[in-house]
Amino acid sequence: MAAQIIDGKAVAARVRAKVADEVKAFTDEHGRPPGLATILVGEDPASAVYVGGKQKASAEVGIQGFSHTLEGDVSEDDVAQLIAELNGDERVSGILCQLPVPDHMDGVRLTGLIDAKKDVDGLTTQSAGRLARGEPGLRPCTPSGVIELLESEGVKMRGARAVVVGRSALVGHPMAEMLTQKDATVTLAHKHTVDLAAVTREADILVVAAGVRGLIGAAHVKPGATVIDVGIHRTADGLQGDVRRAELDGVAARVTPVPGGVGPMTIAMLMVNTLQAARDRVLT
Repeated sequence: MAAQIIDGKAVAARVRAKVADEVKAFTDEHGRPPGLATILVGEDPASAVYVGGKQKASAEVGIQGFSHTLEGDVSEDDVAQLIAELNGDERVSGILCQLPVPDHMDGVRLTGLIDAKKDVDGLTTQSAGRLARGEPGLRPCTPSGVIELLESEGVKMRGARAVVVGRSALVGHPMAEMLTQKDATVTLAHKHTVDLAAVTREADILVVAAGVRGLIGAAHVKPGATVIDVGIHRTADGLQGDVRRAELDGVAARVTPVPGGVGPMTIAMLMVNTLQAARDRVLT
């Protein structure tokens, strides 16, 4: 039997429609919409597409966009100054500095300069600390989107065995923490894990974010598992993920496609975070 495809586009559309309604109510109440500022440094084509998509999505739900595109040879101090200005701009609810930045800059340092209350990517040390302690705060968009997908599919997380393959600050670590807080029993693995298949076959929920195209196949998957593929790779045959999805028919119960799975959810949750950041600011 074919594995059920989890339609990330449909779930994301529902999330964005709800955000649009709530943004309108917020704007009517406060006289100003939430605002999202994006910073794009250099001319990386993929980054330009991602930022453009985020600004387009913002406009569609009524969030005001502030787009800042800087030359690739701009100094790190100039970018830092821009972040400082956006931190102090009352119109801006959330700030996103698109990574990667050019090699002469420290992307981690620049991200760390964003006010944690405007950190809609959830990547500052303060945001990570709040997540680790289970305190309220802005969460990374991709792991938040995965949780939303699992909930939308009625996937039981409490008591489930979950394996996250990948240990990045952007996805792997926060994903493991969020699943733990949903009462799953979580193992964090990676591409160097010895006998990776033996580890992943224990998972009722398998989230793959290793950044290695085709890393996971049928031999890695427990029958009846839910498999979430976070990977995305541009190839001559189109976009592909970290999972060899065609192999999972008859093995996995559910699987996300690439594209059309986790990707749309990441942008949808960015909209959720921007609205949350705006609400939090009017309450403080």
